[in-house]
Amino acid sequence: MDPIRNPYAPGAGQRPPELAGRDEQLDRFQVVLERIRRGRPERSMILTGLRGVGKTVLLNALRGTAVRSRWGTGKYEARPEQAMRRPMAAALHVAVRELGHPRGEEVDYVLGVIKAFAQKDQPGAKLRDRWNPGIDAPAITGRADSGDIEIDLVELFNDVGGLAADVGKGVAIFIDEMQDLAAQDVSALCAACHELSQSALPLIVVGAGLPHLPAVLSASKSYSERLFRYSRIDRLSREEAAHALQSPAEDEGAAWADDALELMYAATGGYPYFIQAYGKEVWDLAPASPITSEDVRVASPEAETELAVGFFGSRYERATPGEREYLRAMAEVAAEQAGEEIDEVGSVLTADLATHLARKPQSLSPARDALLKKGLIYSAERGRIAFTVPHFGRYLRSQG
Repeated sequence: MDPIRNPYAPGAGQRPPELAGRDEQLDRFQVVLERIRRGRPERSMILTGLRGVGKTVLLNALRGTAVRSRWGTGKYEARPEQAMRRPMAAALHVAVRELGHPRGEEVDYVLGVIKAFAQKDQPGAKLRDRWNPGIDAPAITGRADSGDIEIDLVELFNDVGGLAADVGKGVAIFIDEMQDLAAQDVSALCAACHELSQSALPLIVVGAGLPHLPAVLSASKSYSERLFRYSRIDRLSREEAAHALQSPAEDEGAAWADDALELMYAATGGYPYFIQAYGKEVWDLAPASPITSEDVRVASPEAETELAVGFFGSRYERATPGEREYLRAMAEVAAEQAGEEIDEVGSVLTADLATHLARKPQSLSPARDALLKKGLIYSAERGRIAFTVPHFGRYLRSQG
């Protein structure tokens, strides 16, 4: 098969040629946009799922839908130890520019509020040393600059939402890796979304994060369950996975045999990133169309090597020796308890890990907390942890 015409795209956040299995989320978002355009109440949205299920890809697709509806949009990726003010200000700056509001003085006022909000990130800094967010308008005094992130974000969202309402449009802010927001920023975001829901202003937040993101939001504000519309992004069904492989191949005049599709699903588990990674390797090594199960068997070692280096290995390298011991213990305990039916994320009890390692549970807390912060594991329920990356336990066991 011609590698130049290879249609599969296993890049981080890179949209695959066929966005299979996400029609429900795309259609629902279109309804949200239309309801807000008509002045009807709607909630902000949260996408959750493991790594490799395509949350970032879907987030970008939703942003594209908003852009085509002529909304103002902005996006940023939350990072640990990063305050919200600068990236949120940059995202809102882009969104305001996209709105195309005809009255320049009103736009300048809101841009000045955004600038004041951003510069409050540097309390006590001299004027010449302050970070400039690239906004020409002068900072507005007395609006979104109190220093209290919750008060300031509410005021900022109200001003930006009002600007959008003036032109009959909306603003959508997309936040990736939302579980990495600082606790005070999560609280502020919930408060701002709560205020928006009461004022019916056309501004929504669309967040994406790991499976424990709803618990992070709930711990911040008890009413967060009612603030957001939650959507769990999971692996694809057999039919959806087959469509993700077949449709791009057909566009290139190629096809997959049915037994090859079955073997691909068994190897990838239906996870979109794995489908693209295996698809790329199989295409390059297959001699001709249709692609057969034998082609999949021949290419699988190459795909597994690629994943071991670029997907699993890069994450494993971020862990310290003590953290790696913890990760390997998770993989071993999951295998011991589940036998042949090991779930994709190796969910185990923390008490069982302590027993396996013959250690006191308290002594393992530093490694556990560090891995949680690095996004390698998550805790969806008290006393239980799991890998954020599907098949990570299988990778660890294969390393000996």
